[in-house]
Amino acid sequence: MPDAIRIILGDCAEKLVDIEHDSVDLIFTSPPYADQRKNTYGGIHPDQYVEWFLPISSELYRVLKPTGTFILNIKERVVDGERHTYVLDLIKALREQGWFWTEEFIWHKKNSYPGKWPNRFRDAWERLLQFNKNKNFNMYQEAVMIPIGDWATTRLNNLSETDQIRDESKVQSGFGKNVSNWVGREKVYPTNVVHLATETSNTGHSAAFPKSLPEWFIKLFTQPGDTVLDPFMGSGTTLFVAYEMGRNAVGIEIMPEYYELVEKQLATLQKRLL
Repeated sequence: MPDAIRIILGDCAEKLVDIEHDSVDLIFTSPPYADQRKNTYGGIHPDQYVEWFLPISSELYRVLKPTGTFILNIKERVVDGERHTYVLDLIKALREQGWFWTEEFIWHKKNSYPGKWPNRFRDAWERLLQFNKNKNFNMYQEAVMIPIGDWATTRLNNLSETDQIRDESKVQSGFGKNVSNWVGREKVYPTNVVHLATETSNTGHSAAFPKSLPEWFIKLFTQPGDTVLDPFMGSGTTLFVAYEMGRNAVGIEIMPEYYELVEKQLATLQKRLL
């Protein structure tokens, strides 16, 4: 088994104690959503979700470095025709636990297929909540910069007078922009909406996300040699992406079949590296 990947079988609420204090640079995980994956994880009722998660987040706080980041992929569910508030309740509870709720990213599933229910349409997005232990943390924004786009070819070649100063919003919102700031730039910073397709090659798990999702956040919050933790490992997507990117990875999984799946993949990886 490669030294850079460590996997642990068991309930993360119990097994996180085996991980050293202040040793993790990024926690990237997607726990079972409320009342979801009942056939595999049993499901947690929305009303009990916060109570279930807080002992886990307490241990996550312990193992995360002061400069580290915790990214939580989570989503509300509909109960009796309305959105349940357990995600909002969890955010408030985590803040009371000592976490800073620094940012909220949105994963836009750009290839989401159509659908509807009697009182709503299909969701094409999920939350990725960013928490930190304090306001000073490692973030490598240049690593996720994107091409400026074709609009710059024409827009920046025809600057008006107001384009060359901070032009205040015409609707008096208090916002303004100086378009000339983009002249000569090839890349710009992205927004907090991450546009990624849902396809995944890492099959064998009921809720595997695409490799590009953890990859984006690993780029943003870590450097080679850093350690990434996924306490709800599943099929190991986060671990393998982290390893391919030169990071150390730790995963915890309660289901023996998924643990064994990752274990076999690691054995195959080890043979390939020999």
